[in-house]
Amino acid sequence: MVRTEQLAEAILKEEAIIVRSLVQDFFSENPHLAEIPKPSVDEVHLLATSASLLELFANRLGQEAPAWTKTIGPIPEPIFLLKAATTMKHLRQLCERESPEPLRKRGFYAPPNYLEFV
Repeated sequence: MVRTEQLAEAILKEEAIIVRSLVQDFFSENPHLAEIPKPSVDEVHLLATSASLLELFANRLGQEAPAWTKTIGPIPEPIFLLKAATTMKHLRQLCERESPEPLRKRGFYAPPNYLEFV
């Protein structure tokens, strides 16, 4: 069973192919996102990524996010979730302008369609 912290860790390690596979498995195993428990980790980046992803997925699926996601704040320094955004000016600007709100409010930047097509 895919845990949110596994998915978050793969994203933070920039393992795109693994992320796609994990997201597909995650959706098939977790049809009701509001029921997903808070990860049992203390690492701020993993918690913030997990909360951001669950809110992003819930928004896209018309579901409620787990209540615990509201208690997770932003990370200390912004992170671009696509490695290319650090070197490609226009992609970086797109991510800064149009990153989905659940990601942006916690300091993560990605294109507006991040993880839509997995």
